[in-house]
Amino acid sequence: MTTNNSISLFERAQQSIPGGVNSPVRAFKSVGGTPVFMERAKGAYLYDADGNRYIDYIASWGPMILGHAYEPVVRAIQQKAEGSTSFGAPTLLEIEMAELIRSMTKNVDLIRMVSSGTEACMSALRLARGYTGRNKFIKFEGCYHGHADAFLVKAGSGLATFDIQTVPGITGGVSNDTLTCAYNDLNAVQALVAANKNEIAAIILEPVAGNMGCILPEPGFVEGLRRICDEEKIVLIFDEVMTGFRLSAGGAQETLHIDADLVCYGKVIGAGMPVGAFGGKKEIMSHIAPLGSVYQAGTLSGNPLAMIAGYTLLKTLKDNPAIYQELSDKTAYLHAGLQKVLEAHGKPFVINRKGSMISIHFSDKPVTDFATAAAADNAYFNRFFHAMLSRGIYLPPSAFESWFLNNALTYADLDETIHAAEESLKAL
Repeated sequence: MTTNNSISLFERAQQSIPGGVNSPVRAFKSVGGTPVFMERAKGAYLYDADGNRYIDYIASWGPMILGHAYEPVVRAIQQKAEGSTSFGAPTLLEIEMAELIRSMTKNVDLIRMVSSGTEACMSALRLARGYTGRNKFIKFEGCYHGHADAFLVKAGSGLATFDIQTVPGITGGVSNDTLTCAYNDLNAVQALVAANKNEIAAIILEPVAGNMGCILPEPGFVEGLRRICDEEKIVLIFDEVMTGFRLSAGGAQETLHIDADLVCYGKVIGAGMPVGAFGGKKEIMSHIAPLGSVYQAGTLSGNPLAMIAGYTLLKTLKDNPAIYQELSDKTAYLHAGLQKVLEAHGKPFVINRKGSMISIHFSDKPVTDFATAAAADNAYFNRFFHAMLSRGIYLPPSAFESWFLNNALTYADLDETIHAAEESLKAL
């Protein structure tokens, strides 16, 4: 594949944009080489600035669950834009969006729209602190909750990709209030809670982690967190920015049969538009201004284009629940095909999968947390990534990111991907 235009665009971008990108993982620094500049996308396919076509396994990092340029969403945005792109005032559509979300998630009484997943998690943590009167919180190593200061301690995603262990600009006080332990280590959580009795406001986690690859909670882990939070009056926050409305209509809460106190959304909720939300029990959400004194605001919150895009997509998912089974079946088919070619190749590997999320780790032991994800042969993954890219398969450019399938993928696309993996492994 020719990449002349991408190379020249990257050189040009670096003159005006830090690192040439507006989000670090796009820079390809983890896998090496020049990032691919995209020009358009349709269905399951991306088309770059050189005219190359790729089968997409990022789906814009999750939101394009029905594929790119999904026509009902595109038409809805076009029609809504004719009435203005923003009002800075309430609209009926915001009510309808909130009602739709409540109808799909049984334990969300009130929900506040924001403009990103980072905002959602940041606001949920502030609310938990205001509600409990406590300052400390527990997060898990390798879980990424956006780039707010408090969350950048031992975070996953881009920080893991760039091996950034400490972030300049974050004060010692913020770090001291952030307690961390390994994902899936319930004993470590119990020890932290005991050592910080009546000081912990919240426990926040990705209920199915996607920022150190796809990492599943082990049996009893989230159930144990729910029990601890109930006993210690700690707010349990599920960061469902990735999993919300992707794993099921009710997200990871429905899939895992565990109710959180607060839930953060993003990605699918905006159908690719910049949007997020946080919601939960009325008792807690009533502390947010203007009902309470925990302040949160946003000029573009509830933006009409973001709302109509998200509403159209979520309504489609609600009305067509078979989509989730179709996605799960396709992901299982891909898993089986990749398993077969990897076994034939002989390189130790682990495939983790939940619903339409999946990841490959070149490891000889189970990958259950950040330490085991980091211990895998990630240099080999980088070579595998480029071999797949050269064969028209666009994977996340980091071993620390989940793949996301979209329902526009056909079984022919999956077969092409499996064949590309076979050829890539032979080449390596």
